Amino acid sequence: MLRTSTRVRIQEILSRIAKGDIVTLQERIFINKYASRDQTVSAWLRKASNLQQNQSESNPIDHLLDGLDLRSSDPHTTYNPEQDDLGEWFSGAPSWIRRS
Repeated sequence: MLRTSTRVRIQEILSRIAKGDIVTLQERIFINKYASRDQTVSAWLRKASNLQQNQSESNPIDHLLDGLDLRSSDPHTTYNPEQDDLGEWFSGAPSWIRRS
């Protein structure tokens, strides 16, 4: 569980990431330290990164994927049904989405 002061600092840094503002290396290290240990912080970081990358998009499907936290963490990957296996595509998805 995060302390209130830690959570507030994390959310302040993530809001700057989402807006595309400057974030120092020390702040990124701080965020990644918590994201590697806490699934919630990891989801917050993915969402902030996706918001930064997709600020101009208004596609409803993209909004749905963002809301469900189903986007790939790599912004340059896209699903191609002719070349990609759907099971492998979701291999990086949260545990609640993967097959058991």
